[in-house]
Amino acid sequence: MLQIAAFFNPKIRHFVRGRKESIPYLQSRRNPEKPLIWMHTASLGEFEQGMPVFEKLHAAFPDHQFLVTFFSPSGYEVKKHRLHSDLVTYLPMDTRPRTREFIRTIRPEIALFVKYEVWPRLFKELHRQDIPILMLSAIFRPRQAYFKWYGGFLRKALIRVAHFYVQDDRSAELLASIGLEHVTVSGDTRFDRVLEILESPRELEFMDRFRGQRTCLAAGSTWPEDHELLIPFINQLEEGACFVIAPHKIDPKTLENLQNRLEKETVLYSNVDSMGIQAADVLIIDTIGLLTKIYGYADIAYVGGGFATGLHNTLEPAVYGIPVLCGPQYHKFREAEELVDAGGIVVVKDPGEFQSRVTALIKSPEARKEIGQINTAYIRENDGASDKIMSGI
Repeated sequence: MLQIAAFFNPKIRHFVRGRKESIPYLQSRRNPEKPLIWMHTASLGEFEQGMPVFEKLHAAFPDHQFLVTFFSPSGYEVKKHRLHSDLVTYLPMDTRPRTREFIRTIRPEIALFVKYEVWPRLFKELHRQDIPILMLSAIFRPRQAYFKWYGGFLRKALIRVAHFYVQDDRSAELLASIGLEHVTVSGDTRFDRVLEILESPRELEFMDRFRGQRTCLAAGSTWPEDHELLIPFINQLEEGACFVIAPHKIDPKTLENLQNRLEKETVLYSNVDSMGIQAADVLIIDTIGLLTKIYGYADIAYVGGGFATGLHNTLEPAVYGIPVLCGPQYHKFREAEELVDAGGIVVVKDPGEFQSRVTALIKSPEARKEIGQINTAYIRENDGASDKIMSGI
């Protein structure tokens, strides 16, 4: 079925083709003289979450080879050419023959899985070969199958994990309820990651030109539901502000729809060198990988996904000490819940509320500073998870 779907869907085509090429790629590049450390992540977000630990492992074990695998094309396609010293490929499908061939090819010394990634057959094979499995920045909730009467198959996979590094006490308590005590509450490595981003160079010359002296709102990882808030507000706003929109999907249909509905002067990132970006009111980012740096030029941030699809990373803008807005569906995300309670994230439920909240923030630099300081303090208080994990590894 996947092969048929691949004819019609580019993402599935990448998914299928990439997995066919994984084993030959590894066979040609795996250095048998070096031990290997392997980290698996679902997609780009989990990759960023695992990187603080992975970078520390690079420094601590310079004579090892390193492998990163992805499940999703959206992670692999972005990072496949950017990790020059590492092996980067897709995780093969979780079948017994492919799992065994994969493990036999890479022969890892240790296997690290970030956040949610649990693969029963893969865990079984790793355990059979005495390869320790660690879960990093893991988080568990009562509704998950592991903690239900019908979840025996998945619980058996968890039993094979050598150690869990979890984000919160609730996750540790849930694991204890099914007899798993080899757990450390280490916190979330995303705090470490966003602080690394904050301290790294982030010069974007085009953002300096675009923003000028205007107040800037950056809307990241947006979906159609988010555009229903953004577009009416942008269209009616007087001069003095500018907007960056980085849609989660950057296919031609999404970009065309955005451009057609926006009445203000709009420019695509791919055209910034051929058009007068200073005259534009709206900059649409039609590429991947710039958003975390763009937030550093914003006075206000809006994070998409809080209406239907799942809220995206609110820590990435919060680390810059600016107010963050999002939709009402944020309750599955611990950091969002805590920042809403603290006052660093402002929740908006409809276009009218979005307009009133953003207008007030645009008019009040003092309010922006006060809310931004809440976000900065929260992130500083929660860093250090990667050091705790490294001491265990």
